[in-house]
Order: sequence, then C-alpha cells, then structure tokens
Amino acid sequence: MTRMPEPITLSDQARAFLAAPRFASVATTDADGTPTQTVVWYRLEPDDRILLNGRLPRRWCANLGRDRRVSIAVLDGADGYRWLGLTGVVDSISDDVEQARDEIVALANRYHPEGASDELVAAFRSQPRISYRVRITGVHDHLEG
Repeated sequence: MTRMPEPITLSDQARAFLAAPRFASVATTDADGTPTQTVVWYRLEPDDRILLNGRLPRRWCANLGRDRRVSIAVLDGADGYRWLGLTGVVDSISDDVEQARDEIVALANRYHPEGASDELVAAFRSQPRISYRVRITGVHDHLEG
C-alpha cells in the first residue's frame, strides 16, 4: 500500500495569497491516466485545507471519487507570473447535498462580494453538488515579484 505524504503547513505568504478570491485550475486524472483540468472556485479553510465544490456528474468530480490525488494551480489575475502550485489529497468528501449547496452559495458570495444574484443562488440550490476538502501535501511557490 502506498503511503500518502504528510500534510504541510502553509507559509503566511501562501495563506494570504490563497485567502483572496482567485480562480484555480484543478488537475485530476481520468481512469485511463489522461490528465484533465478544470477551472474552479475554492476557499482556504482555517486548517489549511482547500475546499472545492463541484456539480455532479462533472468529469473532475468522478475522477476525484476514483483517485483522490489532485494538483491545483492558483494564479494572480493581475500578474500571471505570480502563482501558487499545490499538490494534495482529498481527505474529506461531503455528499450531503444541502451542505454542498450551502458551500457553493458561500463560494458564490466570496467571488461576488456584492452578493450572488438570486438567479445564481437559485440555480445552485437546485443542482446536485458535492464538496471536497484537499489536504495540501506540497507547494510550488512563485509569489516573489
């Protein structure tokens, strides 16, 4: 049995970077080993895990259900040379539909500080959703200007 890497503690600089509502590219692998990526919203949790939320039956969600390893790249939208690469393992999957819907609405409000529209919230509340919490096991830091 392969031993999973231990979680790491993020630096204050990495934590501050991840605290901002940036877009993340999540890389997973298909059943045949082919890599695939998708752009998602995320949230850094107080315990340094990354919350991801997906709509079922998206391909990346199926991939994480089969293989919990993930790579995440978070880019600074204003300066594409500043970014943070993370590797990790999903250590918690919440398939409680109501909780996952609450979490996507919270993410919508994070990315829309003026408040997510009623239409967007209604759409999210009607969708089958799932949440993942990623334990970070590696950081590739490109935050210095």
